[in-house]
Amino acid sequence: MAMEKFDYTAISDDCVKCGKCKPVCTIFNINQDEATSPRGFIDLLGAYKRDELELDKNAKDIFESCFLCTNCVEVCPNDLPTDMIIEQVRSDIAQKYGIAWYKRLFFFLLRHRKTMDFLSKLGWMFQTCALKINEKKKSALPRFSLPIVKKDRALPYADSKSFLNKYPETIFAKHKKQVKEKKNKVAIFIGCMSNYTYTKTGDSLVKILKKLELDIFIPKKQLCCGAPAYFTGAFDTVDFLVKHNIEYFESWIDDVDAIIIPEATCSAMINQDWEHYLHDQPEWKERAAKISKKVYMATKWLENNTELKDILVKSDKKMDELVTYHDPCHAKKMQGVWQEPRNLLKQNYNLQEMSDSNRCCGFGGVTMQTEKYDFAKAAGLPKAAMIKDTKAQIVSAECSACRMQITNSLHQADVDVEFKNPIELIAEALD
Repeated sequence: MAMEKFDYTAISDDCVKCGKCKPVCTIFNINQDEATSPRGFIDLLGAYKRDELELDKNAKDIFESCFLCTNCVEVCPNDLPTDMIIEQVRSDIAQKYGIAWYKRLFFFLLRHRKTMDFLSKLGWMFQTCALKINEKKKSALPRFSLPIVKKDRALPYADSKSFLNKYPETIFAKHKKQVKEKKNKVAIFIGCMSNYTYTKTGDSLVKILKKLELDIFIPKKQLCCGAPAYFTGAFDTVDFLVKHNIEYFESWIDDVDAIIIPEATCSAMINQDWEHYLHDQPEWKERAAKISKKVYMATKWLENNTELKDILVKSDKKMDELVTYHDPCHAKKMQGVWQEPRNLLKQNYNLQEMSDSNRCCGFGGVTMQTEKYDFAKAAGLPKAAMIKDTKAQIVSAECSACRMQITNSLHQADVDVEFKNPIELIAEALD
């Protein structure tokens, strides 16, 4: 367990003297409270580990205020994995206080794909009764307020058909290009939001892979990567999802060159957090490690393992829209992926960097988007202002969580900018 790796007493003095994390901390920038700064978290976590702090509702509130953006991890001279430790303590919180009914329902649906498919289809049929749809921006405004869903909030909505139900399991290349020592076949892990809401991301990825003359495998029994439950502390759901996916992936992973994911959070969860979660289950941890060797964010794999950039250069197609790029926390900070999407996009688009592309957009997970939505809203406004200053027509990021958050932030700030995954933009450039 991450909490057992450090002598908190020994490092607390250095931590107090340093404070490099405070200026970059998403929650500290909102409320300026030392208790909810990274070094405040570390100090309180140390007290909790030494049984000097009761996990009361005040401590619960503090530990649930972290956005898990990893900004503090990036700048920490002691390499303290504050995010990992908070993820562990949230499990203790969940065990002590339970999990809200609407989160339990959501996590149940993540376990049961057919039920989720049915409810998504039902939601699509009747959603206009409750939502005003903006198809261009792939967002909707509630027609009335509910305890969690506020009337002025831009939300994602279900598509008529999920990505996984739209395609056959295997799509063979028409003119297969043989590459020696490669299988010329890739699997797509789509992620829940791109499966049900932002389905054009998956459509675009299929289009790109067809253009590259690769066989495409769409594993139909894939379940959620487990990230929403992991960040909430619902470790029973995490255990179910992670182990189901590992066993399923093992049945076909030797037949593909890679599993590519157009989602930063899902990719980081499978690449890193599966092993973090399985730290005390060595056999499962080893199996997760073997799978992670073949898991890539889509733009990273496409840039480094295909001729896509050359194809985009040869297309000589220059798009009129000005694009700015946001770096998801789970892409740049956790996986080092930030150059690859830009390298692909700049072949056909004019890119205008915002003042701080690395700043967290403020999504923060299920709890932040529900009970602590005011924090998420406050964290999103500076990002919306940065996007507005670029005068771009499109903001892009390889992450549906960022997409949901930034789309709402732009709506709150009355900024008329459209959000598109880089995979969508690349596919449009191939037309």
